[in-house]
Amino acid sequence: MAKQEFPENFKHIVRVAQMDLPGEKQIRIALAILKGVGVNLADAVCALAKVQKTQRTGLLTNEEVQRLNDILKDPLQHGIPIWMANRRKDFETGKDMHLLSGALQFAQENDLKRLKKIKTLRGVRHIRGLTVRGQRTRSNFRKNKGKVVGVTKKKVVPGAAGGEKEKK
Repeated sequence: MAKQEFPENFKHIVRVAQMDLPGEKQIRIALAILKGVGVNLADAVCALAKVQKTQRTGLLTNEEVQRLNDILKDPLQHGIPIWMANRRKDFETGKDMHLLSGALQFAQENDLKRLKKIKTLRGVRHIRGLTVRGQRTRSNFRKNKGKVVGVTKKKVVPGAAGGEKEKK
């Protein structure tokens, strides 16, 4: 594979939302690397920031990077629809919000701790390492439950079958 030629102002690493993104990828794919941002949200953020979503991340200007940062900081305030938010009707505040990376992970851990503490069905299943959302567990999810359970055959006693025929 031949080395790709880049212009002089190309940045191989671009810092967006306190995370380094690769400059060689398209901006929509690079934004999807962030935890809490998918490709659909990345497309919407690019549209609001007036950045072409197929543009390479390394070719972004400082002004465009700043616009992306502002929108990702609070996407709902900038016009992203509420149904795209990843934290709707927060348990503590009751507000709709969209969290990224560390804050998202912290919120998820706190939610699990709360479910375990009040011993809801979901919390108990998390404690036991079982599936939480109603899947069947008879044959699947062995990594949670232990080794594979195989079928054991009954041992055939060699003399018993032949001995009955001789007596008759």
